[in-house]
Amino acid sequence: MSDSPEAPATPYDQFRAGERHDDVFFFLHEDAVGAPDALQHVAEDVGTGVVLVLPGDRGGEVFQKVTGLDPMEFAGVAMDTEGHIDASLTAGDCPSRDADSHFVKFVFAFSEEENPEVGGIYAEGDVIHAYAACNCGTTYSDKWVVGERDD
Repeated sequence: MSDSPEAPATPYDQFRAGERHDDVFFFLHEDAVGAPDALQHVAEDVGTGVVLVLPGDRGGEVFQKVTGLDPMEFAGVAMDTEGHIDASLTAGDCPSRDADSHFVKFVFAFSEEENPEVGGIYAEGDVIHAYAACNCGTTYSDKWVVGERDD
């Protein structure tokens, strides 16, 4: 056991732990970013791309500038198709998958605090809402209670 204090969690870690309800998250695959170096001071490199966690309104504006899509319109369309998005928020299983060449191009996500009055999964804990776009063009969504997924 080390006597040194733990390194502070990154905004990415905090978001996935349900600690940043006022922020939005997005992942951009390396093939979806024209100039990844331009994001190096605001984004965290996760190997296959970058993640950003930004205050709600500002995050939505940045998402729209980077992807060309209004985040709420994107979420509304993606909500029509259920799929699986990993807890990492950087990968998923495309519902249109017919070959191994599918990958998540980008993800937009937000979280909601536990709300027993609403019921369902919202009564079980904080909930992550995630919306993904596959490189094939399919969009899909997923949601889960924070801490109940380890993929």
